[in-house]
Parts: sequence; structure tokens; C-alpha cells
Amino acid sequence: MLRESNDSPVFPAIAFTVEPQVVAAIEGWWRWLAYEKRASQHTLAAYARDLDAFLRFLAHHLGFAPGLRDLEALRAADLRSYLADRARRGLGRASTARAMSAMRGFFRFLERSESLDLPSLRAIAAPRVPATLPKPLGVEAAREVLDLAGQEESARWVAKRDVALLTLLYGCGLRLGEALALNRRDAPTGPTMMITGKSRKQRLVPVLAVVRDAIADYLAACAQPLGDDGPLFVGVRGGRLSPGIVQRLMRKVRADLHLPETATPHALRHSFATHLLEGGGDLRTIQELLGHASLSTTQRYTAVDAEHLKAVHRRAHPRARSRLVGS
Repeated sequence: MLRESNDSPVFPAIAFTVEPQVVAAIEGWWRWLAYEKRASQHTLAAYARDLDAFLRFLAHHLGFAPGLRDLEALRAADLRSYLADRARRGLGRASTARAMSAMRGFFRFLERSESLDLPSLRAIAAPRVPATLPKPLGVEAAREVLDLAGQEESARWVAKRDVALLTLLYGCGLRLGEALALNRRDAPTGPTMMITGKSRKQRLVPVLAVVRDAIADYLAACAQPLGDDGPLFVGVRGGRLSPGIVQRLMRKVRADLHLPETATPHALRHSFATHLLEGGGDLRTIQELLGHASLSTTQRYTAVDAEHLKAVHRRAHPRARSRLVGS
């Protein structure tokens, strides 16, 4: 299997049920994704798992480990059987759409690199995933989350760490993975900081004084040694903080505050964008701050804002109130 340097993505240790030349092609595809397309480690791992699941199914479906020519000979009916198998196992449309995206990407790579003709996947439509709107917290709820997070841990420095991290997510609109990937040397000391996002694209984000103060407070109290090249946010044993710990914290906080299940760490990023839009921020600026590649992704927040405005209108307009009370 492919192995790279310590600073580079590492090909996951997955035993593909295929002939060796297919494994070699998979590694070439993975290398292309990692170093040409600059896909994130999360995307790489997810695509590898999706492709592995498909090839395991295919080996069982065909009765033998397939080679490149066997992939070329696949029919649309074979792929429909795979989709039917996923449906029987109760896998959702979103995960199946992602799996098909991985398969399409691999098949296109094979057509370019191996000169294969693979029309079967083009005959299958990916399942339609219903569009979902971001689910932000209200301004007061976001404030309560940050306040309560500082009271959840008995260890003083851990509580300060949690407050610093959640304040960073809400104050700068970071993804959880972006925040946890920060090293000690990345801790903000000025009005801006550089963030490495999806596809390793970098963006400059402004940092509020309250964010800098929360991080400085955590660093002053942290019981673990923090080297410049080590993680900024650490667990109680000194290693890089796990996303699962942050998600568990948010589950506890939202239960205590009676918030919906959509109150996740990522909801703080949604809240950042929505509250900026409500405050008069323009979409292009918010797109840059969030690191969205496409403006259409950012435009989802206009729908959220429109719903907010309609709700305010229904509550505040005299005629709306009169209808609500049956007048």
C-alpha cells in the first residue's frame, strides 16, 4: 500500500477484494486525489471506504475478485444490484450519493489512466438528496452554549479549553476539523488568522478580541505542555483533541439547555453565517469567511434569513397577530 511522509496523507490500510492491478489503480487514483486535487484527509478516507464497500460487494456478486477488464465488462444491472443492496441495508440517500461520487471518480480515472471504456456507471442516476437548510442557533442560545460549556468540566483548564474552542467556532465560523487541526503556533495574537480549509485552501479570517482572550485564557491555564508544532487544542493526555469529545460536550450542553439535536458543533458555524447575514453582511464576504468554493453554498443562508424575517413579521405585524388570536 502507498505510504507517504509524516506530513502527507497516508493511504488507508484497506484490503480491497480485487486483483493486484486494480489495487495499483486505486492507489494511483488516491495519489491523484491527494496531490493533484488536494482532497482533504476526511474526503480521502471516505472515498476509500466507499470504494472498498463497492468492490467487496462486487466480488461477492460476481463470485471472484474482479480485475480491470471485469470492471470494464460491468453492466448497469450490476450497479443497480449494488444500489439495491445498500437500500436493503437501510443506508441513506446522502451516503449512497457520496458512494456513487467515489465510484464515478474512480471510473473516470480508469478511463484516463488505463484507457478503459466504462459506460455502465453513466447509465445510473445517483439518488436525489433532498436539499436541507442550515440549522443555526439563535443569538441568545449561542451565548448560552458558550456560557454553559465553561461549567461542564471539573478540570478548570479543560473547561477553559472548551470555551475557547466553541468561541472560535462561533466567532470565526470555522469547521470543527479546521479548528482541531490548528497548532500552537497558529493561536491568534492579532486581528486575523490564516485557516487551512477543504482541499487545503487557505483563507484569512478576522478574529474578535473575545476569541483571542478565550484562547489566551485557555493557554495560560493548560496543564499540558504545548510545543509550537504540536496541537493547539489537546485532550487530558496531551494528544490532539478528538472531534468525538467536542460532539459529546455539545450533546450534554444541548440537553441541559433543551436545544434540538441540530445543536451540534457545526451549528455554531451556521450561526456565525446566519447572524452575520441578519446583521447586514453581504453574501460574497460571508462566502470568503466560510471558505465556500461556490456562492450557491453560501446562498442557503438567505433562505434561513428569509424564514427568520417571515417569523418576525408574523409575530410583529398587527394583522398577523389578530389572525393568530382569531379576531
